[in-house]
Amino acid sequence: MSDERDLEVPGNVTADPKAQEVLRAWVANGQLICALRPTRWKDSSAWGILLADAARHVANAIRDDGGDEPATTVAKIRNMFNLELKDPTDEPTGNFAE
Repeated sequence: MSDERDLEVPGNVTADPKAQEVLRAWVANGQLICALRPTRWKDSSAWGILLADAARHVANAIRDDGGDEPATTVAKIRNMFNLELKDPTDEPTGNFAE
């Protein structure tokens, strides 16, 4: 990683001319800031697959960094995800930019 602000784009992404970014997320000024392409899939339930896959990637990375086993981390993520959907700690704001 060249600096602590930006993550590197994986090589298999740069090698694929059809690759399309669908989500970026930052923590800035104590808030989550997202940029996303909400219309990437016709069926919005595909975002559930993206979020589940992302949770598993996070869990594997935490294990590889010496943390909990993936099943433990995924359970913690799932629990917080469900709690946050049920009772949000913040309401997202913003607009759709093309």
